[in-house]
Amino acid sequence: MSVVVRGRSARGWGLAAMLLLAIAACRESGSDPAAAPAEPVAAVQAMAQRLAEDDLIGYAKLSVPPSQYQRLQQAWADGHSQWPLTGLPLGDQLLPMLAALREPGASTQLQRSFDRQLAGQARAVRQAAQSMGNFGVQYLRHQKGYTPGQQAHYIQLVQTLAAWAQDAPISDRARARSSIAALVGAAAKVGFQDDAGLQAAGMEGSLQQLAPFIHTVKAVLASYGLGVDEALRSVRGELLSVEGDNALVRLQYELAGRAMTVQVPLSRREGHWYLTRTLADTDALLRQADAARAAAAPEPVPAPATDGEAATPSAKP
Repeated sequence: MSVVVRGRSARGWGLAAMLLLAIAACRESGSDPAAAPAEPVAAVQAMAQRLAEDDLIGYAKLSVPPSQYQRLQQAWADGHSQWPLTGLPLGDQLLPMLAALREPGASTQLQRSFDRQLAGQARAVRQAAQSMGNFGVQYLRHQKGYTPGQQAHYIQLVQTLAAWAQDAPISDRARARSSIAALVGAAAKVGFQDDAGLQAAGMEGSLQQLAPFIHTVKAVLASYGLGVDEALRSVRGELLSVEGDNALVRLQYELAGRAMTVQVPLSRREGHWYLTRTLADTDALLRQADAARAAAAPEPVPAPATDGEAATPSAKP
């Protein structure tokens, strides 16, 4: 697929979007918050299961402690947060993507763009996927801030997705027509189109409206041979270490026919285990939201003085 966003030709954009959406679904792979699993591995599996079921609210509730979840809801209502959407690689592109899919005549426009750029170009698509994979690997190898385990996993993930894209029928015109129609139809059912709409719908309201769209995106990926839900349901793991409220687990899952392995740190709060990275991100977000709320608060008006407290200017001798 190829999509034109904000007037720019997006050759390969659809391919990149599918790759990044798959990464998003697997990078922090969401059960009932009333019965949150106590063990670190079970906690990750429960989050993954919620994502596989398109239960974005359930995933969000399992991702942070209940007290923090309530504060995140308030921060969303105040316009200071769009978590958990901002935790995804394509979080900042969600609204532009929906806007492109909801333009008048979007199906016709996107199909024409596809026909012009990708239809029948199987060899070019394979070359583009290979180039993107090579670029991604080189970027990750020189990127600072990753642990060796994280770097190895992300490189493995990029290589797997690039290999999948080289074999996927991305240039197939009939399949593209069906995918475009499905995405346009799903986008039309989302009840908001900008940041103000997201804020007005509230965190849970927005996630509830987005769930069918995300389901459609995953169905489109599956039609191209990338089973995101299958990858999420395949998550297995072993506990490597526990030191106080910190744990390290090794997760295994299968993506596009390849076995993937990653080590993930978790932290225990309020008796349950959560992804350490998620807690760090949401802690920082809530500090920023608190600071913004405090800065916007009006200064208190001094109470009027009583007769006995009336201030009188001092007289000069």
